[in-house]
Amino acid sequence: MKYFVTVGREQHVVVLDGETVLIDGAKVRAHVEDLPGTPVKLVTIGSQVYRVLDRRGDERSQYDLSIGGHRLAVEALNDRARVIRDLSRLSTRPTAPLHLIAPMPGMIVRVNVAAGDQVRAGQGLVVMEAMKMENELRAGTAGVVKRVVATPGSAVEKGALLLEMEA
Repeated sequence: MKYFVTVGREQHVVVLDGETVLIDGAKVRAHVEDLPGTPVKLVTIGSQVYRVLDRRGDERSQYDLSIGGHRLAVEALNDRARVIRDLSRLSTRPTAPLHLIAPMPGMIVRVNVAAGDQVRAGQGLVVMEAMKMENELRAGTAGVVKRVVATPGSAVEKGALLLEMEA
């Protein structure tokens, strides 16, 4: 099993295969043994034996380790968990450009911002009427209005550029 382990700011690739472990490509003998009746584990790496106290961190792949009086924050992810985490981080990043596009055909009723205005995520920017209902179009992310294209009273098609924003 392959893991991507981060200790502090250092990143390592650890491959477990029985009692043999590859750490960043270097082969070492390693073994972990629980001390019965205690939260302590004996970790043998090569010829060195360490007493380790581990505790789960806030997230599933995070651990707090105490080794020889030193406390370490450790993250250990397998291939699958690492890919899922990286994909979820990508999906939460704002995409550029941050332009506001008409989600449907309709009529522009109001424009609530002007060029140069600073806006926050979720702030109402443009109100458009479609199918006899007013829809407030909001900012997906924070930014600055670069240019307003939409004008009140104008008809727009689905996909029309209403305003340009920049981060």
